[in-house]
Amino acid sequence: MLDAEAFGRAPKKSIDYAVIERSDRLALVPADIGWSDVGTWEAVWELSNRDADGNSVRGHGVVLGGRNVHIRSDEHLTAVVGVEDVVVVTTPDAVLVLHRSKSDQVKALVDHLKATNRREAAEHRRIFRPWGYYQSIDNGARHQVKRIVVKPGDRLSLQKHFHRAEHWIVVKGTAEVDRDGERHLVHENESIYLPIGCVHRLGNPGKIDLELIEVQTGSYLGEDDIVRIEDVYNRG
Repeated sequence: MLDAEAFGRAPKKSIDYAVIERSDRLALVPADIGWSDVGTWEAVWELSNRDADGNSVRGHGVVLGGRNVHIRSDEHLTAVVGVEDVVVVTTPDAVLVLHRSKSDQVKALVDHLKATNRREAAEHRRIFRPWGYYQSIDNGARHQVKRIVVKPGDRLSLQKHFHRAEHWIVVKGTAEVDRDGERHLVHENESIYLPIGCVHRLGNPGKIDLELIEVQTGSYLGEDDIVRIEDVYNRG
């Protein structure tokens, strides 16, 4: 077993540089196995199906007058015109554009984002939880809109908020809502209001995913404005 303290002091280097290139106790066997670790976006482009101009598109992308372009866009339309040797990756969180020859610098970019405390370096717009997930749709100074999905048979913690009220609109399934000691069943196309300070819990008693839209309003909308009174997942 590795010593935890010593492992914690180890620098962040790949095993290639940190161990293999420094060892004199290795044996090598030549082989052509057609393997790639796909460690860069250039490697992804090389392994992708490409058209006559060397362009590779996965998802919703269009290339006009470009050569050797790789597009990855699962949700939004990404259009590239008149450029060569670029990679464009479009996600709900961010857009990445880089020259194929610089694809090994993505790690440095991530380090920069972390150093400048960018949210995108630590979390996605879709945040997964033991009970399902929530996804930010819109936000402003005093409002936030989320899409919440709860798996069948699961439920959130019993909680309250000091700075925000919530309005839940069910779009699929049935919600079981505990609000200040009373239990309510909220069906599709129905809604329920949770005022500031009320003790509440959301659950899914059905056999299909529960999907709802949550509209938050208040002076502070941070995720740390949650006082968990009871939680089946033992979170603080």
